[in-house]
Amino acid sequence: MERTQEKTLTEDPATALELLVHGVGGTTPEQMLDDPRTVRITGDDTAAVFRRAADTAPEADADATRRRPVPEAYVWCNLTSGNGTRALWLLLLPFMVVNLAHWMRPGAHGRVRTVRLYGLLVRLAGLTLTVLLVAGACEVALDLAAWQCAGTRACAERHSWLGFLSPAGSDGGWWSRPGRRLALAALLPAALTGLLWYLSHRTWNAYESQRPLAFDGGRGEDSGGTVLGGGGEDSGSTALGGRGEDSGSTALGRPGFWYGRRLVARLRAAHTAAGLLTVAAVLTAAASGHDREPGGPAALDLLGRLLGAGLLAGALAVVWVVCRRGRSERRLDRELDARLARLLPLGALAALVLALVYAGWERPGWQSAGRLPGDAAFGGIALAQGLLVIALAVVARVLHRALPDPRAALHGLGGPVVALLGCALGGVMAGGVSQRVADWLDGTGASIPGPPVLLTWQASVIPPLLLVLLAVCALLGWRTVRLARAERAAVERDYPDEMREPARTRRIARVRALATLTDSAPLIVAVTAVTTLLLGAGALVGAWLSDRTPGRAAEHAHPFVQGAAETAQALGSWLIGLGFILFVTWGRRAYKDASARRTIGILWDVGTFWPRAAHPFAPPCYAERAVPDLTWRMTSWTRATGGRLVISGHSQGSVLAAAAVWQLSPADRGRVALLTYGSPLERLYGRWFPAHFGPAALGALHQELDCWRNLYRRTDPIGGPVRLPGDCGPEVDRPALKDPLAHGRTDRHPLPAPVLGHSDYQADPAFAEERERLLADLGPGGGVPTPRHTRARREAQGI
Repeated sequence: MERTQEKTLTEDPATALELLVHGVGGTTPEQMLDDPRTVRITGDDTAAVFRRAADTAPEADADATRRRPVPEAYVWCNLTSGNGTRALWLLLLPFMVVNLAHWMRPGAHGRVRTVRLYGLLVRLAGLTLTVLLVAGACEVALDLAAWQCAGTRACAERHSWLGFLSPAGSDGGWWSRPGRRLALAALLPAALTGLLWYLSHRTWNAYESQRPLAFDGGRGEDSGGTVLGGGGEDSGSTALGGRGEDSGSTALGRPGFWYGRRLVARLRAAHTAAGLLTVAAVLTAAASGHDREPGGPAALDLLGRLLGAGLLAGALAVVWVVCRRGRSERRLDRELDARLARLLPLGALAALVLALVYAGWERPGWQSAGRLPGDAAFGGIALAQGLLVIALAVVARVLHRALPDPRAALHGLGGPVVALLGCALGGVMAGGVSQRVADWLDGTGASIPGPPVLLTWQASVIPPLLLVLLAVCALLGWRTVRLARAERAAVERDYPDEMREPARTRRIARVRALATLTDSAPLIVAVTAVTTLLLGAGALVGAWLSDRTPGRAAEHAHPFVQGAAETAQALGSWLIGLGFILFVTWGRRAYKDASARRTIGILWDVGTFWPRAAHPFAPPCYAERAVPDLTWRMTSWTRATGGRLVISGHSQGSVLAAAAVWQLSPADRGRVALLTYGSPLERLYGRWFPAHFGPAALGALHQELDCWRNLYRRTDPIGGPVRLPGDCGPEVDRPALKDPLAHGRTDRHPLPAPVLGHSDYQADPAFAEERERLLADLGPGGGVPTPRHTRARREAQGI
């Protein structure tokens, strides 16, 4: 690849352009353009547009460029798998999952308040997740290390680095006082909060600060647009936004949808303050508990109560900021609430400093014993998350019943289910780290009490959860085998005039059957969520009623129950330990190995398409850079040349392409055609995000975009038909492509053709046919597109 400055090309208006957008996992411009010499036309090292070097040379054959479209490749893979710091994004996985829940709400009409309530509940669930993970860090640093291990002679002697904190090891040194040990250890969770703030702020400058294209005529300057809370979606009502047409079937066409800078700044301030206040609350609770004992210092007792009241006021301010407003999508909201974004974290930091001083004050006779009061805190967080998820499920059900969508995953409950899984994942991460650190500090469990009982109960539910999932996987495997056998007859019908080999038939049928497993994802997610909710509730009740670990709580039960409890507890601790080791190993490998970062990037490609509307610490939304890039490129090229443009997107690239087309003005959209292949637009996004990619949204895109064709294969586990409602389907979906192109050996395919599945759509002759048809439908010179009824008549006549 040749690295050049941005090139300005003078092109013939008769030239047609094909803008290629790759899918998950990324690729190179050389592979996309099938040429070893490529030139960067515009962009930077993060995302750029490339052409073949031959197509940029001054002596390029003008007649050849008129006969075929000039291909350009938009390469965006570095947005999700760039430098080594991306390995830190693994810490943000629970935040990403709960952020996805925000966008999974069902579609709705005329229920603005209900939509706002849905977004509010998801944001509150995200806030509890931040508090949970910071509380987990406090459990490790303050309770296990500083309070329990450093305060116990046997544990402190085993770990010499804690000697200066141990009363026995340091002969009553200055740092050996319980409050000062806690104050020193509090720097670790405070640093974690600072790291989360840094990652969010850094990516905010790189992603959310990319301003979308603002067209003349008020499209991007609609300062009078409505600012909606609860996520900014207005329950499906029409949103013109200065575009001159109804774009209200989806929010993705609104000017401010891909510009969430203001909301992320507000939420980042609130969540940073919440993390710092959590650390301050742990310090204050530990010190004030001693001060309130009979004979405690009255002055410190008063200070502790005042500090506690101040922390409560700060917590209420954080909740108010999170609840007050959602996204602004109808306009480019350039305000930043700079004073709020600065003062709220600084106020929380000041409260933390006061808590550090208060906890570190001299208290003669104060000694550490037992655990810090963490069971109530972790139990309260788990209970709050459960109630929020249940309330979210009720709201989602109301929205789904108002506008039923039979294709919506889990009957509209996808958002609550995913929010539950995000909270559970956060609990597993917090509990897993606590369990591993406790085992490392005191593997025998004889010298220190260990982590809160609730965390042990939560770890113990992992083995039964895995057993349920294994049963579901066995059921799906059995169904897949049966489907593969039934599919053999369909394979033979698809190749009627070819010599068929039984082994080849079985292989093709097996690939088709395996491709249908994607459609079973709702079943797996539902079973996982329901089992997690029931087992989590049982763990919460068991911990509160017994105040002992599962093994000890079942000491007097039936031998089978006692054995099962002890096995679940031991196996759960081992599984969490294994998961923690794999997590750290994968993160370290990703930091050093670009290929491992690319593997992690595939996960982010799917999970970070959506803006950060519910959690500011989630990995950044790459579409807030990619969609404006594509919109700017299509608009600038079509306006400069007046030519025809086909944007062809594969896999996740088709979602980016559709989102970019939604952002075009009607005049520019009239010169653009959309070719999608291996596309998850309906199969994944339409089912899991019905408010934004449901039948109404995709139908509206078809109405706004005159030229759109979609290619898919039955062997593709990701792509599928768009399934537009009514009679629109055949206008977009081409019948399923043959895969492989030939069953056996033929004159055209003397060697066995590969089963391509999700890859290499451009190798099928249908790709070039559909591209040429789209260019023909756009008309010569990119003028007025051929009317749909004329195209339909030509297709019926085989023209």
